[in-house]
Amino acid sequence: QVQLVESGGGLVQAGGSLRLSCAASGRAIGSKATGWFRQAPGKDRDYVAYISRTGDRTSYTDSVKGRFTISRDSAKNTVYLQMSSLKSEDTAVYSCATSVKLSYGWAGASNANALDYNVWGQGTQVTVSS
Repeated sequence: QVQLVESGGGLVQAGGSLRLSCAASGRAIGSKATGWFRQAPGKDRDYVAYISRTGDRTSYTDSVKGRFTISRDSAKNTVYLQMSSLKSEDTAVYSCATSVKLSYGWAGASNANALDYNVWGQGTQVTVSS
């Protein structure tokens, strides 16, 4: 069973940058489609970004397009989320997750649906001060 550990969160001023990492142990993350989600206090968990198992396809929620970049390094068994031009509304706990359904093209699976992901990390806090 793969285990995911996020790191790289912290406190940053608005306009700054952070790079989050999602490292896998147990099994190679390189074989699984991976997404990033975030949850702000008192709010639902929201989709942020997705990368396919081969890395040839990525997608982003509209609010982060042009500011965030998702990537993967299979040799390091890690998926990254580079965040730039951070805003106060980006403050949240960020979690990565892998999806068997998306990895193997299950009909009806959506990269934006948290229910289609089956393994989650514990999350890392990102706080953007204005």
